[in-house]
Order: sequence, then structure tokens, then C-alpha cells
Amino acid sequence: MTETTPPGTFRDTVAHSLLAAHIPVPAVRYLQYGLVITLLAGFLYVLSILLLSLFGIEVNLLPVLPYGITVLIGFIVITGLVLSGICLYPVLQAEGRRTRIEADLPHAVTYMQALSSTFTLYDIFRAVYEAGDLYGEVSKECGLIVRDVELFGLDLLTAMRNVQEVTPSANFKELINDLSLVYRSGGSLVSFFNSKSETYRELARQEQESLLQILEMIAEIYVTVFVAGPIAIIIMLVAQNLTGQSQLAGIMPLMYIGLPLGAVVLIFILYVLLPPDNLDVTRREVRDSEFGADILSADAREEPDEKFLKNLESRKRWLRLMEILRHPGTFFISDYTVGAVMGVGLLVALFLSYRFGPFRSVFPTYTMEVFVCLAVIVTVVPVMIAYEARRRYVLKIEAQLPEFLAEIADMRDIGMTLQGAIFMVSNTSMGVLSHEVKIAAEELRLGSSVSGALVRMEERIGLVSVKRAISLLVRASEVTDYIREVLTIAINDLQHYIKMKTKRLNVSFVYLAVIYLSFGIYLYSAYQLNVAFISSFSAYDVSFDISTNVREMFNVGIIIGFFSGIMAGQLSSNSVLAGLKHVCVMLAATVVLFVYII
Repeated sequence: MTETTPPGTFRDTVAHSLLAAHIPVPAVRYLQYGLVITLLAGFLYVLSILLLSLFGIEVNLLPVLPYGITVLIGFIVITGLVLSGICLYPVLQAEGRRTRIEADLPHAVTYMQALSSTFTLYDIFRAVYEAGDLYGEVSKECGLIVRDVELFGLDLLTAMRNVQEVTPSANFKELINDLSLVYRSGGSLVSFFNSKSETYRELARQEQESLLQILEMIAEIYVTVFVAGPIAIIIMLVAQNLTGQSQLAGIMPLMYIGLPLGAVVLIFILYVLLPPDNLDVTRREVRDSEFGADILSADAREEPDEKFLKNLESRKRWLRLMEILRHPGTFFISDYTVGAVMGVGLLVALFLSYRFGPFRSVFPTYTMEVFVCLAVIVTVVPVMIAYEARRRYVLKIEAQLPEFLAEIADMRDIGMTLQGAIFMVSNTSMGVLSHEVKIAAEELRLGSSVSGALVRMEERIGLVSVKRAISLLVRASEVTDYIREVLTIAINDLQHYIKMKTKRLNVSFVYLAVIYLSFGIYLYSAYQLNVAFISSFSAYDVSFDISTNVREMFNVGIIIGFFSGIMAGQLSSNSVLAGLKHVCVMLAATVVLFVYII
């Protein structure tokens, strides 16, 4: 239900953003929560200032002003930032939903196009809603239509109009408006979707161009503020320490706090605004009548034998265990929990070495800093390996799938049945995909239906891109024997997805190079300041104690290296896991420089 507020008011804007973001909180209550959180943040700030004053510590970032004025300015800034963040949060969430809707919309329209020949408009919306794992936020918008019709008893046109009022996507709003016109006029849905499919692909390409511009802007902000800024501050610190002054030393604790907080904010903004590369491997158990699912049905005339059910579940668990033992690599990359457990084990071993083993003798200087770096590296390496292996697996499957669909289409053109085409394709070599096709062909030989074998194949692979393509093929095989057109639709949709993904990866390579270059400049500046610059004074028989400078630059280097790696992953794939390899490289480079070179 929408909230009735005067148009143009601030509360009306917040209410619309909350609805568009699918945040189930009324605007008035949300603003009340925001005010309470803002006052709590201000109270914690004042409390921290009082606690520091008890220990004689005064943090004054503006020495030219009285300390009380500085505290008041800090209170205003803190509460203002918290309140602004709370007010902007639903706007960011709505904007993020908009980008995800418009990224998935071409694929959803392709699915609608394949269904339009045999389904009514409402059944099309319901089918998209039920395929929530394939079409994401578009499915949620269609779910609002299904809810209004089935739960609230509204007619289809009213339900569509309600979605138009709250959806954050202009393209989806236009699609619903055009469908309303076609529905009222009794026009052909097939002709409509045939004409709109390529249009929404072009709109998705334009949307990606604007997203890449956002990436460029955020990358420049990050490099300027969070890499170049610390370099300038540390150069001033070193210069003042050499002259015996340390007025800026109080800034270092703020850098330890400000750099992580600022980086987290930028990473969160990227996470909300940009659609991620979907590498999820989601599987479910497929049951149908050919495998005796009727025995387990609630509508069965007789109660199933409890002993039989227990034996059946026990057999399934045994088969799952055997599958894991036969293919441990597949199990490793399909669930990051395995890598996380291995990482925790390595971390425990490293900690025991640090406390009771030879760690301190191997790294006698900067022991704590080296331990932190190595702890992060050994913890994330197993998950990083699982992620990168999964990414390679996904890329191979997605590259081979168009060839699989094209070969089936070619065999259908010469009059071969879909079942016969799968048999023929199973004898060809298509790399990783061949194994799954051979399993599907074997199931067909054992009497399985074509649609059942294809559904189980897509669930075994578990990738969204594969499920989208195979689901179109399954739908076509269930309603008609003429599937050439649907196969063409599926191939075009998959090729569009791969092109968009490849283009983003190619463009993001520039941002990765900029981040690596800026981090390299920081390490080079640290080397020049603490080695080349200091050694130039040796001719004048002047020596300096640079241990404090080196430790502070080491600590800042750890912070910058960690968050630069995460930012690199966000810019390339909008995934923290994609940044783990960059984190390992940058932290390793930091340890080598400060421990073995400086």
C-alpha cells in the first residue's frame, strides 16, 4: 500500500524512495528511526571526547580555533553526515535496484518473448516472477503484479499501474505502459515482444555506458583521496620530523580511522549501485514422476512407508558423499564455506607460530605488522582460489553454451528430433560442457523426458546464464515441436550477456591499472623518503631516527593495500571476492618493501 502524503514534500520523497527500494518501513517511522540514530551518534561523539579529556588527550584538527569550537564543529559534522547517510540510503538502494532491473530486463523480455506465443499476459508475469533466481529484481517487480492480483483481488491493469508508480526503472515503467496499451487494444504480444527485444538490449548497453562513467569517477576519487592524500600527508610528516617538529603527528590516528571508513563507504556505494557478475552456483533437487516422486506426494492414496523414506534419504546422503569424493574440486569451488574453513585453519596455525613458534625469529622487526599481513593472506587464499577457479569454470561454460545451442538448432533444421540432436551433440567435444551433455544423453537413453533431462542438466551446472538459456529451450520443447526460433532467441540473449560482461571487464582493466599504479607510487615514495632521501645526508655526517616514520608508513601501506585490493575487485566485478587476489599481491609487496628493502 502506498502512503498518502502531500506531493512534493520531503516525506513524500522519502516514502517513494522506500517503496522503490522495497524497504518495508513507513516514511514517518523511518525518519523517526533516523533521528534517533543521529542523536545517538552525536551522544557517542561527545562521550568519546569526554573520555579522551579524562586521559588528557585533546584531538584538535583546527589548531587556529578554540578547542570547544572544534568539538562543536565536529558534533555538527558527525550528526550531519549520519543524518545525510540515513536519508540517502533508500535513494541509493532504489538507484541500485534500478541498475539491476535494467541489467536483467533484456533477458526477462527475451523470456517473455519465448512465452508470448502460448501464455496470456498475466501468466507471463507469473512465469517471470517464479523464475526469481534468473531475473532478479525484474522478478520482484512482476511479483508485485502477482500479489496485487491474487492477494488483493485487483484487476491486471490496476496492478500494472501500481507497479508503474513505484518502480525505480524508467525502462520497466515504459515496458509496463506499452504492455497495458497492447492488452487493452487486444494486440499481439508476440509481435510486441519481437519488436522490443533488441530495443531493450540497446538500452542495456547505454545503461552500462553510464555505469562505466560512475566507475571512472569513483576510481578517480579513491586514487586522489585515499592514495595521493596519504602520500602528501606523510611527506609533510617526514619533513617535520627531520626538523624536530611533530605537529602533524596527531593526524596519524585519524588516518588509521578515516582511510578505512572512507574506503568502506565507496565500496558500499559501488556494491549498491552496480550489478555484480553473477557466479553463484545454485542447485536444487529435481523431482518428477519418472523417478517415482508420486510415491512421496501428499495426494497419494496410501501413506508412504517410513522405513522406505529413511532408506531413501540415507541413500541420497551416501550418493552426495560419493559425488564429493569423486569430484572434490567441483565441491570446493561450488561452496565458499569449504575455503573459509581452510582459511581459518591456516590462520590458527599461523597464530600458534606467532605465539609459540619461530615466527618472531623469522621476522624480528615489525613482527606485528608482518603477522597482520600474513594473517590476511593465509585466511583469504583458499577462498580466493575457489573464487578464481569458479570464475574460470563459468567463463568456459558460457563460452561453450552458444555452440551447444547452435548445433542443436542446425540439427533441428535437417529434421532431427530434439532428443536425437542431444544424442549427436553428446558425441562431440565441447570441453567442460560435454560431460553434462553426456549425462543428459544417458538419462534420455534410460527413458527420461527431454525436458526433465535438460532441467537436471541446468541444475547440475547451476549457473544463471545457463539456466536462462536452457529454460527457454525447455519451455519451447513443452509447448511446440518448432523450436528453431526459440533457440535463436536464446543464442542472441546469451551472446548479448557475454558481450556486456566482456566489455565491462575490458574497461575495468584500465581502473585496475590506475589502482596498481597509484599503490606502486605510494610504495616508491616510501622507499625514496626512507632510503634514498635519508642516505643523501650521510655525506654531511648527519643521521636521523626514521624508525617511527617507517612504522607509520608501513601501517598506512597495509591499510591502503588491503582496501585498494578490495576496491579493485569492486571495480572489475563488483565483488569483494574478486579483490582477494589483489589484496594478497599488494600486502605481499608491502611486506617485501618494508621488511627486506627499507
